[in-house]
Amino acid sequence: MRVPLSTPPAIPAGAVAAGVQPTLTASGGLVLRPWEPSDAPVFLAAYRDPEIRHWHTRHPASESQVRQWFVEYQQAWARETGASWAVTRDGVEVLGRIALTSMDLDDGVAGCAYWVLPAARRAGVASRALTALGDWALDGAGFHRLHLDHSTRNVASCRTALRAGFLLEGTKRSDAVHADGRHDMHLHARIRGDRPAG
Repeated sequence: MRVPLSTPPAIPAGAVAAGVQPTLTASGGLVLRPWEPSDAPVFLAAYRDPEIRHWHTRHPASESQVRQWFVEYQQAWARETGASWAVTRDGVEVLGRIALTSMDLDDGVAGCAYWVLPAARRAGVASRALTALGDWALDGAGFHRLHLDHSTRNVASCRTALRAGFLLEGTKRSDAVHADGRHDMHLHARIRGDRPAG
């Protein structure tokens, strides 16, 4: 049941999903596009990478399950609760994933999540994709605040967030469970008007 607001919503219901999920561009020839069924093999292979498996606790078991996830991504866009993009080189070669999660149109707030395939790491792919997503969400779609968290032991993810203009706001103690136990989590956020470091 939807409870009436005492304040106007930051983003009117229906405004985000009124059109198709956009394709976004980032510096260095990156293209962020919606997932396609033909991407299932590379998506499944990504979750066999030890780093991705370590930091992400939800893993697809088969290509058919991946394709079902892709359907769920489309449904989330239609419901205005989330969106997921393939991070690609020139729209073809998949390099990673980036997503908006827990979209709250009333408050204009959403979470962000990302991973990058091993061959594309240490080349600024994640930070460029996160910057492009942040620019679109804050300046185009009308969100006011984007946030993300990562284990305090995930130094690479921390660098990505900071480069993309997501300031470190604090530490959430013992907030998430990974394969090796509970982790403290860094909380980062970028609000409208914040700009990436460079």
